[in-house]
Amino acid sequence: MPVIETRELTKTYGRIRALRQVSLAVEKGQIYGLLGQNGAGKTTLIKILLGIAKKTDGDAALLGAPAGNTDVRRRVGYLPEDHQFPGYHTGYSLMEFYATLYGVPRNERRRKIPETLELVGIAGRMHSKIKTYSKGMKQRLGIAQALVHDPEVIFLDEPTDGVDPLGRREIRELMGRLKEQGHTIFLNSHLLGEVELICDRVAILQQGELVREGTIAELTEQKGRFEVGLAAGQPFPEREAAALGFAVKRLSAAPVPKVAPSPPEVWEVSLTDGQSIDTVLRMIFEKGLQLRHLVEKKHTLEDAFLATVEAAEPGVDRKPTGKATAVGGSDR
Repeated sequence: MPVIETRELTKTYGRIRALRQVSLAVEKGQIYGLLGQNGAGKTTLIKILLGIAKKTDGDAALLGAPAGNTDVRRRVGYLPEDHQFPGYHTGYSLMEFYATLYGVPRNERRRKIPETLELVGIAGRMHSKIKTYSKGMKQRLGIAQALVHDPEVIFLDEPTDGVDPLGRREIRELMGRLKEQGHTIFLNSHLLGEVELICDRVAILQQGELVREGTIAELTEQKGRFEVGLAAGQPFPEREAAALGFAVKRLSAAPVPKVAPSPPEVWEVSLTDGQSIDTVLRMIFEKGLQLRHLVEKKHTLEDAFLATVEAAEPGVDRKPTGKATAVGGSDR
């Protein structure tokens, strides 16, 4: 049974349809990424799963129970986006407050709070006022409050927002350890590079609809395009390849060690259905040419995301792609 599951989940606010028949499933122990532009419905989906907002239609389940079930919510941790903690609290006193709300016994709180703050890297400042914390430290504290009761499922909404590159790597490593311990993480982030490094599966929402879903490998796969480079000074047999039905174009030189006298030229060979790169390689060897570079091209997750999501953020005008000129000929 999936830990998180929605079936044709729909949410409307008046005439606005925030979610449109979204169906997805998250298995135990996965790190699942949810992507989408602002206004795509990501936070609405999380709020319905947590019982903060009510669905309009469809089904949503969390840990085998209908979304919003009170007993289930005790087994879930949540870091909201743009959270605000009272500055008069210390890190320890805030954790004490949240752990009490979660029902963690007093003796266990005394042990768990320092351990959890150590886990996120701010144990040394646990008795300092939160108003003295940097944005990155406040973000780490937010993650700590979502973990202090050892939840089975953890919802993280922009967990690395405001965190420096070293801190982001540490948070990724933390998520990896939590996964190894059997926790399930539902991650909402705009940092696509982070998502690509850590997530097992990813869903992309666009204007409330689930438009793509799959593993990182599935989403970044780019079938039938290869980079081919020969030894320096050897011309690629462009005409012969084209005569065999392959689409070929010259790219920049291939990356090679600095000790090399000159980098080889690299060509992109595109295949159509039924074609194989082996045909091109066989031709290269038969001509006595030396292969130095062969790579099957892949998208980054950012490439896949931008190719999928084309609409502008709701309420935001598209920026002109060219140079805009005002009436009368003056530049804006």
